[in-house]
Amino acid sequence: MVLRLLLLLGGLLKATEPAPRCETGQETLGQCQTVQKAKCVDIALSSCTDVAYTQMMYPNFLDQKSREVIEYSSEYILISVLHNLLQGECNPDLRLLGCSVLAPQCEKDKVIKPCRHVCENLKKNCLPAFDAIDMAWPYFLDCDRFFAGEEEGCFDPLAKLRGEVDVEEELPSDLPGTFIQFKHHSYSQMVSTLKKTASKCSHIATIYSIGRSFEGKDLLVIEFSTKPGHHELLKPEFKYIGNMHGNEVVGKELLIYLAQYLCSEYLLGNPRIQTLINNTRIHLLPSLNPDGYELAAEEGAGYNGWVIGRQTAQNLDLNRNFPDLTSEAYSRAGIRGARLDHIPIPQSYWWGKVAPETKAVMKWLRSIPFVLSASLHGGELVVTYPYDYSRHPMEEKMFSPTPDEKMFKMLAKAYADAHPVISDRSELRCGGNFVKRGGIINGAEWYSFTGGMADFNYLHTNCFEVTVEVGCEKFPLEEELFTIWHENRDALLNYMEMVHRGIKGIVSDKFGNPIKNARISVRGIQHDVTTAADGDYWRLLPPGTYIISAQAAGYSRVMKRVTLPAKMKRAGRVDFVLRPVEAWPNKLLRRSMEDMYDPHDPLELFDPHAQHGQPEARGGSPPGREKPWWWSYFSSLDLHKPLWLLKRH
Repeated sequence: MVLRLLLLLGGLLKATEPAPRCETGQETLGQCQTVQKAKCVDIALSSCTDVAYTQMMYPNFLDQKSREVIEYSSEYILISVLHNLLQGECNPDLRLLGCSVLAPQCEKDKVIKPCRHVCENLKKNCLPAFDAIDMAWPYFLDCDRFFAGEEEGCFDPLAKLRGEVDVEEELPSDLPGTFIQFKHHSYSQMVSTLKKTASKCSHIATIYSIGRSFEGKDLLVIEFSTKPGHHELLKPEFKYIGNMHGNEVVGKELLIYLAQYLCSEYLLGNPRIQTLINNTRIHLLPSLNPDGYELAAEEGAGYNGWVIGRQTAQNLDLNRNFPDLTSEAYSRAGIRGARLDHIPIPQSYWWGKVAPETKAVMKWLRSIPFVLSASLHGGELVVTYPYDYSRHPMEEKMFSPTPDEKMFKMLAKAYADAHPVISDRSELRCGGNFVKRGGIINGAEWYSFTGGMADFNYLHTNCFEVTVEVGCEKFPLEEELFTIWHENRDALLNYMEMVHRGIKGIVSDKFGNPIKNARISVRGIQHDVTTAADGDYWRLLPPGTYIISAQAAGYSRVMKRVTLPAKMKRAGRVDFVLRPVEAWPNKLLRRSMEDMYDPHDPLELFDPHAQHGQPEARGGSPPGREKPWWWSYFSSLDLHKPLWLLKRH
């Protein structure tokens, strides 16, 4: 009996032994097996076709052995619908990160793990978005389990979003340091050029992002200042924004060229550039709509269409997407004592679709006390200024001035007069229709529209902004870019220098402590500016004599008479020392000054980098429901529903 059991056990062991490897000609005998070595294969997963590599390997990190198994898995369905579940937040970052696990990069028949630090950073930024819809962080994005350290030879699955995949052509080493390539820049080339410029002038320049586009591209800004990254007392903040409409590309290229020019000329000792940078903090945002630009670029240079690429990936026109504060300003205009400044964003605005690019700009405006700005567009050759929305909505072309009409005309002419074509008196040219107006026009008198960025700047912040239409061709040929740059270079510099017109100063108490959010008023102009965190302010004004007053909650008003000579090209210094009062006479004014922005304003909760906007709109699971609302996305899965996404599982 024992002998029989031993023989049976031996047979079982022999049966479980792997068959020997086949020699040539033995495969058909059934007495050996062919060892299949895993190889790289082309990626055929529809949700992962835009990764920065072309081949993957089966099985993947989840031991899924075929395309069919992956595509019917809950993990793959999740990365396919995350965009909808999170309303575009952290998109496409999470999908690309998931693809790096489900379709791992393969080179020379070896799989490469994604980098752990990329996973950790994304989890830190995006976890609140999962919390907002009551969803657990996906197990297959476990940063310790499926990702590797840089020392292990990992790859960055999000490099493509930062423009680190496309390699820019190498330039000859003997080119001078002032060399500028007058070409159209792809997103990755723009990122590379800005980074190289900031590195070359690291003592006066830095790169930062104000947020992400809908498709996840950084909205990059290059800053020039003697103390990059920091606001300096009494140094005004200036910004240029380009490519708001993706198919209007000249502004984008001009700002890339301008960044290189400022850097090189500063290093060469150009006194005009050194004076400008030493006394101004300059912010250049070349492309506010990089998603739209990519769509327009597919048509190629020379394409002068008015539609393709103009809008964002969400099909939104960014220059119609800002809150309509102009209508509110018109309703306040006839009210005695009402101010046409720092108007809050109405709650109804958040009920509509607000682009992440729009939110990023609004958040940017609140974080930096900008004084002057211009947005560069294309399709005409003219400078327009607010208001852009007619004071009578049914009138499409109606002169609709702001309280600062004289100053805005002065600003617009500063650009137009320095531009050789705009200032040309010939009417038989691009922009010839505006010759009799001096190349400038009130925006609403040209054509009226609501939701514009320039009106929002003026009515919600201290910033004055004009719109520069830099040419009739929206996407010109590369050979035209050199001429366009030289036509706009001095105008760009001249307009920046206008940030130093008017008055500036510090508002403090009798002990020298700065007073934040004090109001600076000009008699006869129904528009105030407010002091920054350090108590400093800037008030753009044309030459003339003014009665200026400073006022803050809990302090008495102080008034001064100021005269600005016509030839004065630097801001006059006007400081105020306020004394406290026991009783505050105007409770409504006090409230508006102390509560500059509604604490429940969704913009205050918005993280432009992680795109954590409007979490309250989604919320968690309603009381009494066993499963959250998003569970229906996985209803087609019977046995493999993602219980690991349920927080209470």
